[in-house]
Amino acid sequence: MAVEPDEVGLRERKRLATRRQIQRAVLTLCSARGIDKVTIDEISRCADISPRTFFNYFPSKDSALVGDELELACDSDIERFVAGGADSDVMADLATLLAQSLQNTDSDREIHELRRMVMKENSYLFTMRMATLRNFEAGLQEIVERRFAADDPRLAADPQALSQRALLFTLVAMAATRHAWRCWAESDESTPLSEWVAKSFRELYTVTSPTH
Repeated sequence: MAVEPDEVGLRERKRLATRRQIQRAVLTLCSARGIDKVTIDEISRCADISPRTFFNYFPSKDSALVGDELELACDSDIERFVAGGADSDVMADLATLLAQSLQNTDSDREIHELRRMVMKENSYLFTMRMATLRNFEAGLQEIVERRFAADDPRLAADPQALSQRALLFTLVAMAATRHAWRCWAESDESTPLSEWVAKSFRELYTVTSPTH
């Protein structure tokens, strides 16, 4: 029997709500008492789930603290970037796309702030969080390749050159993103992560400017 679209949407919303509930519980408990002093059973009780359900969503306490993998911006934002045109600044457009992607992490202010505080006290979590960016980085490179191919048909005709240029821009952009994430994690400010990305790219332009 076919599953109705509304039912699928409801299940997905419930799944996402449970993931947020678990993350809020583990972050709240660990920020108050320290990671080593919090157990999976305590996290499960706080989130009103069973330990078995916890492990259905996250393989470990640390993975719940680190949170979900970063997702790229919505399709319309991606297509707007790809169609930006050769006369537009690719890196500036890429900074906008990354800020749009990170806006999703700003949507739950409580989880956002709790994670920042826990990462500030436990730097190894920051390293784990950065490791989750690999899939995001690969997807971003594909989008940058599409942009360069659309801007320059001659470059599009040379797949190796296209890939290498896209890789260069992607790595530079991800370096700025990592810088923003580190500043956000170490800051006492409540500035959203997406705004830290904008700041990091402005700093990148400053230090690479010919007049600097």
